[in-house]
Amino acid sequence: MALFYQSARREPFLRAPPVVLLLIALLILIEAALQFLPPAVSGALLVEYGFTPARYSQAFLSTHHLDGGGTFEKAFDFVSYTFLHGSWPHVLINCVWLLAFGSVVARRFGPLHFLLFFVICGVAGAAAHLALNWGSIAPVIGASAAVSGLMAAAFRMMAVPPHGPLEPLFSRRILVWSAIWVAMNVAAGLTGLGAGPGVQLIAWQAHLGGYFAGLLLAGPFDALRQIPRESVRRTAP
Repeated sequence: MALFYQSARREPFLRAPPVVLLLIALLILIEAALQFLPPAVSGALLVEYGFTPARYSQAFLSTHHLDGGGTFEKAFDFVSYTFLHGSWPHVLINCVWLLAFGSVVARRFGPLHFLLFFVICGVAGAAAHLALNWGSIAPVIGASAAVSGLMAAAFRMMAVPPHGPLEPLFSRRILVWSAIWVAMNVAAGLTGLGAGPGVQLIAWQAHLGGYFAGLLLAGPFDALRQIPRESVRRTAP
């Protein structure tokens, strides 16, 4: 296995970027608030702000005489579902993965680009789930799609120097990890692993949508990160 340049000596595990710790704290605080509320209220919030594909199907809404909400409300759900979880194990598992992979990405991208990247990967996960589950009434919640995007970006960063080019998309390492991740998620989808009654946790299609968004967008975001430095070099006396 190739050397990971973000080694424990240079980037201690407990020295996670503040933006990652703040994001983890936010996810935990939201879950704590949901647990504090009466079950009927917290359940209603999960349904209202989770991502439900049926809300975007005009045919479904018309048939059942429902109002899917305005444009802003529908757009907001593409983001809000990422910050909601169905249980403490659900949020804690996502936080552990966020700490591991998010720290790698945040160190390279910086806090603002990291947060934007996290949100976009979550949106991509919701879009993939919507495309493959059109009209489904089961709400999806959880940060897993966004974290999957961070994992994909981290895969392209961990075996290269801190300021070197990202691992190529079609390198053997990326192809192998991607194949494993796809196989795991397809297996979960076929066997129903992780699914339960009521409000559903994040769907496997959303995992893959977030993952491939992270894999593809890591390059453009890395280029954005380098723009300020290159501009300073050109304008320096």
